[in-house]
Amino acid sequence: MHSKPADSLAASPLAHEARDLLRNCVHCGFCLPACPTYRITGSELDSPRGRIYLIKEMLEHGGATETARTHLDRCLTCRACETACPSGVQYGRLADLGRELIERQPPSSRDLGTRFIRFALATVATRRELFTPLVRIGQSLRPALPGALKSMVPAQDDGRPTARDMLAWPTARHARSMAVLEGCVQPGLAPQINAAAARVLDRLGISLVAARDVGCCGAMEHHLGRTDAALDQVRRNVTASERLLDGGCEAIVSTASGCGTFAKDYGHVLRHADASISAASARVSASTRDLCEVIDPAALEDVVAAASKTREPVRVAWQAPCSLQHGQRSSTMGKVEALLRAAGCELVPTRNPTLCCGSAGTYSILQPELARELRTRKLDSLLGDQPTVIATANIGCLEHLRQASPVPVRHWIEIVDSILFA
Repeated sequence: MHSKPADSLAASPLAHEARDLLRNCVHCGFCLPACPTYRITGSELDSPRGRIYLIKEMLEHGGATETARTHLDRCLTCRACETACPSGVQYGRLADLGRELIERQPPSSRDLGTRFIRFALATVATRRELFTPLVRIGQSLRPALPGALKSMVPAQDDGRPTARDMLAWPTARHARSMAVLEGCVQPGLAPQINAAAARVLDRLGISLVAARDVGCCGAMEHHLGRTDAALDQVRRNVTASERLLDGGCEAIVSTASGCGTFAKDYGHVLRHADASISAASARVSASTRDLCEVIDPAALEDVVAAASKTREPVRVAWQAPCSLQHGQRSSTMGKVEALLRAAGCELVPTRNPTLCCGSAGTYSILQPELARELRTRKLDSLLGDQPTVIATANIGCLEHLRQASPVPVRHWIEIVDSILFA
């Protein structure tokens, strides 16, 4: 697909990058059945191919229309289309460029309510020092909250292991050490996930330390089109991560696959920065690992066997987050499943494993109707063989599914931890 940017965008690096990305699209339509929003609405404009045409139109006309903004807003950025595309179109990057162009030259002002929600997401949800206290206040007021809001706040005691002993963090004592990203919302919503990862890795001879100076990964602001703010955050994170690597940490570990996917892309995000920060960002990207990449299934099987605990296998329905199966692809393919089996779990069959759950970062808040429909379809596909628990690898998916699931939803490392230390 060829496009020539309008004269008003002739000097825009964003427009030229989008033009170059457009060239790989051959209009084949393989992306359509892979797209969750197209499967719901049946509208070509809610498909990757349709959105690509809207971005092309935006480039050639020098500005965005309400139609372009509406349908790009509806995009989950799940990147299932990238997995399906035979031409290698980097649709995720193209969609982000389109959103940035729209935010820089919006067709009109968004309504006040939407502007407030987007502002709150970008300024509060990305700062754990603000978000965590708000979650604790919400939990204390939860019995009095209206139903819709109440479901969004995890109960302080909903059967999840949040007791003090489940938040215990082993003392660093091994020659091997890694740093784990804390993230922005996970410390408030599910602080036990990183603690569980630290205990499991400690048993495997690896000390996990919290990367406290690394803040929000920047993905949320980036996908909201607030690129300058996202880049500033990425630069701070790269500097802090380099200090950890220089201090002896062999990897930067992410227990939230959405954050890890973006952190692995820091080298691309800062490719136009000065040489020193560009090189540092490439180093941090190369050193970032999803948790499933740093655990050897054979080693895990050995420590589970050494625990000598006889119990019925846990029946697990595995929900692969889009950021893991489409964003990180080959580096993580099949690894969580192998680790759950190594821990003695029984993985039950699921239908439509590539279907997005509808969380998609801020999507479940900004596009609630589509997100709820996708969640209903996803839960139907996960619960068909009666699992006792749903496992996932991303805090957004976990919280979105938890709000409607009749069975517990856990991070997979929590399940492994419970088998080792119950």
